[in-house]
Amino acid sequence: MEDGREEEARRSIPVRKLVERFRFDVLAGEAGLDRPVVTGDIHRPGLAVAGYFAHHPVRRIQVLGKTEMTFAAELAPEVRQYRFAKLMHPATPCLILAHGVEAPPELVAAAADRAVPLLSTPIKTTKLISLLTDFLDKALAPRTTMHGVLVEVYGIGILLIGQSGIGKSETALELIKRGHRLIADDAVEILKTAEGELIGEAPPLIENLLEIRGLGILNVMALFGAGAIRLRKKISLVVRLEFWDSRKRYDRLGLDEEKIRILDTELPLVVIPVRPGRNLAVIVEVAAMHYRLKLMGIHPAREFAERLDRVIAAGAEEARKLARFFEEAYD
Repeated sequence: MEDGREEEARRSIPVRKLVERFRFDVLAGEAGLDRPVVTGDIHRPGLAVAGYFAHHPVRRIQVLGKTEMTFAAELAPEVRQYRFAKLMHPATPCLILAHGVEAPPELVAAAADRAVPLLSTPIKTTKLISLLTDFLDKALAPRTTMHGVLVEVYGIGILLIGQSGIGKSETALELIKRGHRLIADDAVEILKTAEGELIGEAPPLIENLLEIRGLGILNVMALFGAGAIRLRKKISLVVRLEFWDSRKRYDRLGLDEEKIRILDTELPLVVIPVRPGRNLAVIVEVAAMHYRLKLMGIHPAREFAERLDRVIAAGAEEARKLARFFEEAYD
């Protein structure tokens, strides 16, 4: 379980995956089912059907419902044929007919001619757009995989990172025994949501599994029950475990708030030096509680610094008073 560099790949999915996921009927353009979908934005081309193609977003999935198709049915056949042909742009991933509306022959012919998949579904237009947006936001979200362990402690998603053999999995095991939950061990898949949050989950191959040197692979759900695992969790805090270095100065007050950047998102970082006798599970628990206190505006390190400043200021004032006393006494 080594710390690894992030590897972020540009995400896209083929139209074929949408057909399988939502069980769309393919009416025409089967040759284009491998076209990539690269954006989760969905477009209803009502203005395009009306003949206005300026700023038409050709790279988005196009969804036509009852309103657009009712309007198209009133157009002259040659006008309808021209506008449908323009809708089938070479960069358009696919066009979906919602609400079970019937496909006009001109639309079917244009889809077949341009190899743009023409799909159909009985799902209502608004609901279809909502389902597609939700699915594509997750499927196309920026992703990376990091070596580490993701646990939920007191409701806080904590990513444990550090060198191989430092004790990340053993710490997670102790946390599980103390009533907390495991999300992923060894490899953590991280995706960035549209809101900028980082969500971590385990790859399907190692879901619910934990590796402990000397014991091997453990099934956490079988050993500790369904309450000991969670499928995904927002990452709020990163804890780096590192071997104790006597030459290094560690923060003893907590005034220096370190950050770590993952997928261009900054997260608070806590560095915990490891040496015999330190109970890492308890320290991680306290780190989670300390993080929650900060969210509520309670900063013990800042309070201590302010208290120290007041004491120093009061001491300086006492010293000035004493100096004035001796000056007056010798005058």
